[in-house]
Amino acid sequence: MQYYALKILDKLKWYWKPQLGFSWRVDETYIKVKGKGVYLYRAIDKFGNTIDFHLSSTRNTSAAGRFLGKALKSIPHYCHPLSINTDKNPAYIGAIKQLKKKASAIRI
Repeated sequence: MQYYALKILDKLKWYWKPQLGFSWRVDETYIKVKGKGVYLYRAIDKFGNTIDFHLSSTRNTSAAGRFLGKALKSIPHYCHPLSINTDKNPAYIGAIKQLKKKASAIRI
């Protein structure tokens, strides 16, 4: 079943146009996975739809940058956010500045 579901998903990606809000909320929380502590980074839109998530063993600028870069690459460019709301974690500020330097096409 999983084999066919993945094949169907690959075919449908061409036709799927997600309805995402242009305002994202990003946050991280500490959770335990298989007895190990990790940080779960998560981005949701204004409707509560999950954009992307990322598990990291660290909570710093590079982890936040990897997460935001992954989230932006996972969706079409026309769905990129107009604003990203954070919990004022300094790691996000540094990550957003780094992303702006890397790609001028990213609107944040």
